Amino acid sequence: MAGINVPLQPVKHQYIITEKIEGLATDAPTIRDPDRRTYFKEEVGGLVMGGYEPNPQAWTTDLPGGDVPNDWEFRLFDDDYDHFEQHMARAIERVPALAHAGVKQMINGPESFTPDGNFILGAAPECSNMFVGAGFNAFGIASGGGAGWVLAQWVVDGEAPLDLWVVDIRRFSGLHRDRDWVRDRTLEAYGKHYTIGFPHEEYLSGRPRIVSPLYERLKTHRAVFGSKLGWERPNWFAPDGVEPEDIYSMGRQNWFGPVGDEHRHVREKVGIFDQSSFAKYEMAGTDALKALAWICANDVDKPVGRLTYTQLLNTRGGIEADLTVARLGESRFYIVTGTGFRTHDLSWIGDHIEQGLDTTLKDVTEDFGTLSLMGPCARDVLSAVTDADVSNTAFPFGHAREVGIAGHTVRALRVTYVGELGWELHVPIAATGEIFDALMAAGKKHDIRPVGYRALESLRLEKGYRAWGSDITPNDTPQEAGLGWAVKLRKNTDFVGRRALEKVAAKPLAKRFAGFTVADPEIVLLGRETILRNGEAVGYLTSGGYGYTVEKNIGYGYVRNADGVSDDFLASGDYELVVAMERTPAKIHLEPMYDPAGEKIRA
Repeated sequence: MAGINVPLQPVKHQYIITEKIEGLATDAPTIRDPDRRTYFKEEVGGLVMGGYEPNPQAWTTDLPGGDVPNDWEFRLFDDDYDHFEQHMARAIERVPALAHAGVKQMINGPESFTPDGNFILGAAPECSNMFVGAGFNAFGIASGGGAGWVLAQWVVDGEAPLDLWVVDIRRFSGLHRDRDWVRDRTLEAYGKHYTIGFPHEEYLSGRPRIVSPLYERLKTHRAVFGSKLGWERPNWFAPDGVEPEDIYSMGRQNWFGPVGDEHRHVREKVGIFDQSSFAKYEMAGTDALKALAWICANDVDKPVGRLTYTQLLNTRGGIEADLTVARLGESRFYIVTGTGFRTHDLSWIGDHIEQGLDTTLKDVTEDFGTLSLMGPCARDVLSAVTDADVSNTAFPFGHAREVGIAGHTVRALRVTYVGELGWELHVPIAATGEIFDALMAAGKKHDIRPVGYRALESLRLEKGYRAWGSDITPNDTPQEAGLGWAVKLRKNTDFVGRRALEKVAAKPLAKRFAGFTVADPEIVLLGRETILRNGEAVGYLTSGGYGYTVEKNIGYGYVRNADGVSDDFLASGDYELVVAMERTPAKIHLEPMYDPAGEKIRA
């Protein structure tokens, strides 16, 4: 009724309650058997048994939008033993007594599930001062206390009290207004409830949904696509003789070798990344600079044509967003952020524009495709397709220019997330294919090739670039994350989070971001591995992967110590990582592992 989109799908969930089972203790533990997709708990001397089947049944109605009737409370569906038989057969394998136990009652009711299996909390982007707590995916009782606390604190403070990104309602977008898409994706998420969670696993339902103009072209290059907020994005490219699909495992997956080739190609030659899914906004108006100066932690008051990498902070000094701002004119700015943060970052910026200011904020994501041209030969390729001077003198790092390519005006941003010479080319969306073709033709003599997101991840790990949502979150301050250089504390300008940062500036940091390498080639780092210092747990990895140039496994995480984490404290410890329950020696790094001086990107 308030116009808020809460992407939920009711699913028919069944369980049985048995008669009393002789010998069953009243304090028997709750048991899950994921291999058989079932769960058990004691109830009045009997068992409750249910499960999560791979072929769940959505509840849809013939009401407008398939909505649940308003008078549905305390009602159930008819028993469906045919559908439940798959659980019963497998449960008896685990608990043979069920074969002889009488069934007192079957419960078949609707449970609220979401497209990614996480519940929904937070301030709705469509309506100010409206908060949502919904979609608990059968974990409402278990999560209710914590969810109630954080939601109440959110209402009081106007911001989340800790990092709640995985359940934040602003992780969704306009895509999630499609009830059919939400239904199909939610049923897939429900079916994964008890399956093995393989690393890098992709959802399959509702795809392809949003494609860039390069989708068909990249398919001819044998692209293997992943999906992010509905966008199809190339994860890697399969060489001839390799099946162009992911084969999941807990060890090295089938794309490990091909991604290494893509990684080396960017380090040695030149590659193109299709990053058209980037979220993009424009802010304009006589007060646009004033608005951004308050919202951004870094100094955006730079000459026209300059870029600013900045964080957006909460009142605790935690990092709520991490993005790039290009000044296109005296009162006009272009903001670029990650694909998945489109709704969140736009809402955060909009919510923090002071009332009465002359400024407009517009989402222009679909107006521009984005081609990232990266590698030592990037300038050679770019200069061959434009008359603009792209020399280091005329077009230094951290600048933005409008250049002509293939008859189109392109916003060229000299910035990188891979640690090499390169440009993000923001092109008119309809011209993306034409400009891609021109770059590929001009780069043929340099052996140019398209490159995917998995190579991007390995390249950024070597360079030590942070990823919001994992390495940096609302729980982490820029100083703790090693990003204090991107904060304008020395400038006499107020901004959101400044007071919190000033309070902790004179105190020793209780945690600090650091890199780690593991030489053992059999180890696979993913993130969340425990960090040990002198045998004691001091933190965990926030991200992990493999660096093909340094030829080592790379992980990043925060080292914690209540008495302070100094350089000496970090350097003096002996480190290990706990990987799959086994300790493995690790080396700590306080500087980027690749080109620490940044000479490559400023070439």
